[in-house]
Formats: sequence, structure tokens, C-alpha cells
Amino acid sequence: MTLKTRGPFALIMMYLCPGTAWSLDPQSIDIYGFDFTPTLLFSESYDDNFRELERAQSSMVTKVAPTFELKAEDRNSATRLIWQPTRYIYHDDSDASNTAQRLRLNTIMEFTDRHRLKLEAEARKYERTTSTAVDGINDKIRSNRVNGLYTFGARSAANQIDLGASYAQLRYGNSGGINDDKERDTTGLTTTWYHRIGSNTRGLLEYDHTDFDYRSNNRLNSTSDAVLAGAEWDFTARTTGKVRVGYERKNFDDSSVDDLSNPTWQVDLRWKPRTYSTFSFVARQAMAEGDDGADAVKTTTALVGWRHGWTERITTVAEVGLGRYEYEGQDRTDDLRDYNLAVEYAMRRWLDIELGYRYRNDDSDADNQSFERNIFLLSFNVSL
Repeated sequence: MTLKTRGPFALIMMYLCPGTAWSLDPQSIDIYGFDFTPTLLFSESYDDNFRELERAQSSMVTKVAPTFELKAEDRNSATRLIWQPTRYIYHDDSDASNTAQRLRLNTIMEFTDRHRLKLEAEARKYERTTSTAVDGINDKIRSNRVNGLYTFGARSAANQIDLGASYAQLRYGNSGGINDDKERDTTGLTTTWYHRIGSNTRGLLEYDHTDFDYRSNNRLNSTSDAVLAGAEWDFTARTTGKVRVGYERKNFDDSSVDDLSNPTWQVDLRWKPRTYSTFSFVARQAMAEGDDGADAVKTTTALVGWRHGWTERITTVAEVGLGRYEYEGQDRTDDLRDYNLAVEYAMRRWLDIELGYRYRNDDSDADNQSFERNIFLLSFNVSL
């Protein structure tokens, strides 16, 4: 269970994060039996510290992000292919401008009511302007991953078992050997047993095993094992949740590096008192791979969000996020705060307009690592 360091809410902000089309109703085109759906996200923002440094550098940022989705489905299977090229233009720093590419394939197959298989593959190429190895130079990243999850047991059965496997590659394209020490291959295995304890509640027991194999930085080669127990529930459409609590241990191949252990937990709760209003609470604690010279990073993050539709066309989003990062092998702790406000206007079936503001603050006890950041955003999400 690894989380990206200094990106505290990259995972948990998926619930309510602006930029996700909640009101847009894109229309597809039939192409030889496939549903083809194009959309376009265009945004202009002012970012007063896009590199998240103590010495802030600001810029207007233009984002152009088309998405092309091709989907086919029948009674027992569904396949989706998504291509997302994205262009970022930093008007006050041309060296930061870049084009990202993302290609993702998802397949779901239900052989019988007791046998199901989910497969996913993704290839990404992108650049990061924050938390870079060298100040002022984008980290150029390539990542590839494949995941598979086999489920045995009917959805209504008393017991169900998930068996999962994954493989991921992380590579960098910087010159001069920059970031070579971070390149790695990651292999993961997971097993989850679900036991029904009520009509709307299931208990679970999970075991995760992850192997980290660094290409040049052999000092950080390690295996991580985590055991968790918990429950998930779905009481009508109003309250859903999943809670897992356990313990993880990280064993390094190099005997000179101290092995690490840490309690781990994850909470995902969603409450909808009204169909047009959603409250979410997401929190996690886990160990992430080392960054900035650390052996590993113990991460604790939490996000509280509220999404409310005031009318059929106007929706507001409010979020507060907190993160704490303890760098193992270093005398460093970072405390992050993240605030997000947005107003979305569903102008047409095919057009959403969003006005947003985001504030990020890192209070670090390491030299030159603290920062403040403000982002003001106007975006347009367009479909057929």
C-alpha cells in the first residue's frame, strides 16, 4: 500500500475534485458497433507557485485536455479504451510547458455469476513541476502498469474471494542521470476474503504483498507486507462506507537499512442526506517509497468534502485536506493543508463551466521545503 509523497490528495480527491464532469451528458457516436465519445476540457488558471518552492514562481497556465473513449459491451463483458493527450502551457516559463499522454484499457468479463475477471492496463508519459529532483527543471516521467483481479463467488453469496496481481514500471527521461535512482519495477499480489454479516454489510480480511526492485539504487530494494481487517456497507443510496485497519512491514534487502513497520488503515465514507448533496470523508495511513533521500515516508492523509447541488444547473464543491509525512532516515516531517472551493454551472447538456480556487500550504521542518500556493481556475468541459 504505497502513496505518492508530497502529493497528499492525489488519490483521495477523486471523490469531489473539480474537473470531473458531474453534469455533462456526453453523446457517443456509433462506429462499427463501438461507442465513440470525445470530450474536451479547456482551462485557464493563475498559479502563484507552480513549482511549490519557498521562492515562488507564478504563471498563467493554459490546459487543453481532449479525451477519446471507445467502448464496447454485451451481456457478459465490457471493454473501454481511453486516450487522453493533455497540453500544459506555462505562459511565464516556457521550459515548464509540456504535453502529457495517457492510454488506458479496461476489460470486465463475467463468465458466470460466480466467476468474474477485471483487467486494466495503462501507459503514461508526463512531466511534474512540483517536488522535482532539481529546482526549476521538470521531472519527466514514464509509467506503465497492468492489473488483474479475479473474483470467485456470487455477489449475494455468504463468502467471496478476490485474487489480484499487478506489475508497474517507473522510468524517468531526464538527462544527466537525474532521477535514475528512483526508477523501479513494482510487483504486487493481493487477496481479499469477504464474508457477509448482514443484508447490506460484509466483513473482510485482506493480505497485500509488494516487491520493489530498483534498477540502480539497490539500497532501497524491499518487500512490503500488509494484513488488514475491516468491513464495507451500503445502506440504500444514502450511506456507503469501507473501513480497513491493519499492520504493514517493510523489509529491505540491504541489511544496512533498518526495516520498518507501521499501523495502516483506510476509511472511505459517503453520506447523501439528499440526492443533490453528498458529504465524503476519506482518510489513509500507509508507507510510501522513499523520496528526497529518505528510506521511506510514513504518510497520514485525510479529506473532508461537501458537494451540493443548489439548482439543477449550479453545484458547489468544498474540501479540506490534511496530510502528515514523516521521512524515515531523515530528521524531517511535513504537514500539508489543502483547501478547495469550486462552483460548477451546467450551462448546457454538452457544456459545463467551472470557477475554482485552491490553496496549498506545506509546513516543513526541513530547510527550503515549506511553501504556500494559490490557484485560481476557470474551465470549460465540452462534449458532443
